[in-house]
Amino acid sequence: MKHMKQNKQLPRYTGTVAATLACTLLAACSAGSTSDGSGGGSDKANDSLKIGLTAEPANLDFTKTAGAAVPQALLYNVYENLVKLDQSGKIQPQLAKSWSLSKDRKTYTFQLVKGAKFSDGKPFTAEDAKFSIERITSDWTVQLKSQMSVVDTVKAVSPTELKVTLKRPSNDWLYRMTTRLGAMFSRTGVSNLATEPVGTGPYEVKKWNRGDSITLARRKGYWGREPHFASVTLKYFKDPTAMNNAMLTGNINVIGQMPSPDALNRFENNPKYKVTEGSTNGEVVLSLNNGSGPMKNPKARQAVRYAIDHKALMETCWAGRGKLIGSMVPPTDPWYQDLTNQYPYDRSKAKKLLKESGEAGRTLRLRIPTLPYATACGTVVKSQLEQAGFKVKLDQLEFPAAWLSTVFKNADYDMSIIGHVEPRDMQAVFGDKKSYLRYDSPEFRALLEKADEGNQKDQITYMREAARLLSKDAAADWLFLLPNLMVADKDITGLPKNSVSESLDLTGLGRS
Repeated sequence: MKHMKQNKQLPRYTGTVAATLACTLLAACSAGSTSDGSGGGSDKANDSLKIGLTAEPANLDFTKTAGAAVPQALLYNVYENLVKLDQSGKIQPQLAKSWSLSKDRKTYTFQLVKGAKFSDGKPFTAEDAKFSIERITSDWTVQLKSQMSVVDTVKAVSPTELKVTLKRPSNDWLYRMTTRLGAMFSRTGVSNLATEPVGTGPYEVKKWNRGDSITLARRKGYWGREPHFASVTLKYFKDPTAMNNAMLTGNINVIGQMPSPDALNRFENNPKYKVTEGSTNGEVVLSLNNGSGPMKNPKARQAVRYAIDHKALMETCWAGRGKLIGSMVPPTDPWYQDLTNQYPYDRSKAKKLLKESGEAGRTLRLRIPTLPYATACGTVVKSQLEQAGFKVKLDQLEFPAAWLSTVFKNADYDMSIIGHVEPRDMQAVFGDKKSYLRYDSPEFRALLEKADEGNQKDQITYMREAARLLSKDAAADWLFLLPNLMVADKDITGLPKNSVSESLDLTGLGRS
């Protein structure tokens, strides 16, 4: 049986990285500090960084807590994976220095690094990797765990060799191992993940001031390349103005994702700062409850899509920053296609469909999280829908707790607005009929299965077909793709242009 090599071993100091979300920041390998640790005139041992973000984690356990805030803070920093994504979205080694795939495309053999240890002092071995992968189906509770159901057996061949055999060929599995699903846990360090994460990464959680900040400290004895910053504080702001003022007054060094683009002009022409703009995985979705209420009616959903003037909405609530995509696929994915013309803005058509649906007299509950893009766009969506004849009641739910409980867990809503920032999440959001959107299409799920099992050409073909079906069914409306807007002190290095993974990767950041 001939093995196809997937990646050659790279030096363990490789720092090409990626990151995720509507509050995310990536880093690149050239971002590390110089060997003497000089940066901004401060000693490397005492160098610290403060980053402003918007969505604070409810707890630190992403095995039981949905949302992007936890992996954003911990993935690649506190926890490491066998493999990770680089800035271009390519899979690179991390705790696995190399791997191979069997001819039948079902068995992966990983060669693991030597000398890696968890923050509890225990060595990382293939037994921990086996434990971590098997634990997903047994102990994880988040819906994402279903993406690991393709795993058949996991075997620790030796302390540094791991074999994972799948039930069938899967184009998607190795990619998923770059996400939170691929995080490696200590067999003796999972008793209190909500407050005490134990990982092999270069940082550990030093302090968590709930409602304010999480401080990560550089870990002694880390197996790989030491990051530049000894301490990184992730400071969370509910008020966009407060975050901008913190940047202007020097209380933070980086805005990981601008909470609103309106204030960019305060930084763009100021030589003290650098501003970067790129793409993300963050589809801002007007979520529709396909399982109950007025949005269960296909014609009512179609009416919603025709009623939204996406260009005007993006100009009004997000200063025209972002990209109109019309689907659940960002341009950085291989199967992206522009579907914005499937439901062009047509108010008269929206009114006609709403009347035909029989739902015109019912009030829609638009329940949005208290996140800047959602609150900014919520009033615009409400206004545009009301102009097309809908009755809309707008409610703001505290994020994360209230929104996750009411909308995401209990599906107690008709419409919502949320940025789905997890990479390649079309399957997770719409492929599970128990998802909060309650979309149930056997045809859609069959297309996803064909895409996963086929060759790479089949994958692109069927994923595009699945995206078109999702759009045709008006399972949701895609308002726009969030841009990656970041502001930083001019001497901060390693800032990425695009945000393509779940991690706010701190390991490549430095100071010039």
